[in-house]
Amino acid sequence: MDRKTYYISVGAKEISQIKTASPYELEIKATDEEIQKLRDIFNDMYTAEWSGFIRSHVPYVQYHYDRENDAIDRDLMNVYQMLYELGTPETKRHIESMGILDGFYEDGHTTM
Repeated sequence: MDRKTYYISVGAKEISQIKTASPYELEIKATDEEIQKLRDIFNDMYTAEWSGFIRSHVPYVQYHYDRENDAIDRDLMNVYQMLYELGTPETKRHIESMGILDGFYEDGHTTM
């Protein structure tokens, strides 16, 4: 499988092959299948964000009991794990400096 260079903006949930198309934080090398998996996770996050927005109008559910927020947190960890695995050395250093994957295991569980 051919790996291509992609530029990723996690906050905007954008994936581009054009470096100057929009601002990006991270650079990765990925196959078409890996990019589709990343897009699927971004789509899941978007859906969970909308569900959370709707749920936020129910005042008696606290953040730490909110399944939508748990789903977003889990997906975000999966995104960063995937970006780390596919990342350039600079991308890997940046993600390591964030400390976001400290305690993250391959099976998707964290110590956090």
